[in-house]
Amino acid sequence: MSENTQKPITQNAEQSANNPNKGKRHNRHHRGGKKHHRPHNNPENQDTNLQNPAEEAQKAPQKPQQQKKQKDQQQGRQKQRNKKQDDGNAKSHDRKRNRGRNNRNRESRLYDPYETPNKEEIALSELRAQIVLQSADGSVPTVYGAATAPAPEKEIAIDEDTVKALLDADPTAEVKDESAQKIEVVGIRFRSAGKTYYFDPGTIKAKKGDFAVVETTRGPEFGEVYLGNAMVSETDVVSPLRPVIRLATDADIAKNAENREKEKQAIVTFQEKVQQHKLEMKAIDVQYAFDGSKILFYFSSEGRVDFRELVKDLASVFRTRIELRQIGIRDEAKMLGGIGVCGRALCCSTFLPDFAQVSIKMAKDQNLSLNSAKISGVCGRLMCCLRYEAEVYAEENKRTPGHDATVRTPDGIGTVISSNPLAGTIRVILKEDP
Repeated sequence: MSENTQKPITQNAEQSANNPNKGKRHNRHHRGGKKHHRPHNNPENQDTNLQNPAEEAQKAPQKPQQQKKQKDQQQGRQKQRNKKQDDGNAKSHDRKRNRGRNNRNRESRLYDPYETPNKEEIALSELRAQIVLQSADGSVPTVYGAATAPAPEKEIAIDEDTVKALLDADPTAEVKDESAQKIEVVGIRFRSAGKTYYFDPGTIKAKKGDFAVVETTRGPEFGEVYLGNAMVSETDVVSPLRPVIRLATDADIAKNAENREKEKQAIVTFQEKVQQHKLEMKAIDVQYAFDGSKILFYFSSEGRVDFRELVKDLASVFRTRIELRQIGIRDEAKMLGGIGVCGRALCCSTFLPDFAQVSIKMAKDQNLSLNSAKISGVCGRLMCCLRYEAEVYAEENKRTPGHDATVRTPDGIGTVISSNPLAGTIRVILKEDP
């Protein structure tokens, strides 16, 4: 038995010695990190690897189950591969079908600008030309060779009351639900050019310019009445509506002035402590609570700052509750103020209560230079004033032929090279000399 078992081992050893690549493959196989590999199908090798016949005899009945499990796994993998292949073929077929459909649509959309268009295109082009084109002799040009110029519009008589109502109406005002319940409120501002907050006046009658003490989440606060007693829709009020405690007395006004003086001293201390702790942050502003129970320190920073030691140091100096708040670069410009490129004070620090969304598309619609240095404010963001005329330009651009559009004028067919939407004029290069 031992002779039969040792003979294959000797043959394998000799084969390994004669074939150095085989040993290298075997070593490289193990260096690759694979713990399991497929055994050789040589029956002699299987007999030599048999160390415990009793255990192998016990495992023998389990082999059909393992083979069935492996077969099921192979079938599942094959189904997945077939499904992926079918999905890829379906997507490829859809792409080809859509490509052919798009090509047919593109061919159907091709048109000759000199050919006679349909009635809808003529009507649309006539409408655009009547609005924006004005020839040198004062006549209204036609588009795409329309036979005659449009008849002048008839004048409609409007009474003076209707004209006054139209002029006084706010075009940007939203349509509000008249059925909504209205409640009485008072508008309070805590800082100049700040946001207006609504409060419940109760039995108090306040007018614009008065000072009042109101209840807030931070406790009692001193503010200026920006909107007197007025009825507003319940949908415009943020619940819960907190009450107005009282109209400010002389003592309240004096205490508010004292807090403002303390804020000037606190900002200097704040800056010194920031430098002392060597923190990458910029001290912006300090605000005292009206009752002195809390002090808010505003700062700006490019990233997160660990200011726990700074808070402890400030608390030991002021002996009150300290709260640090990080603000953005636009809020920083609003608090500090400054002079814009127009030479006037910043809009955000003078009259804008909140920041509105501004996009680069607004600058494109107004034919402004897209140089970031010319359309950005002191905060480094797009200037808020780009939004002031954005709606007007957007409406006029809808009525104006776009750049490179083909139009027909009394002098012939031409291409639009520039436009002035507000003036209602465009510049055209004619394809042929008149």
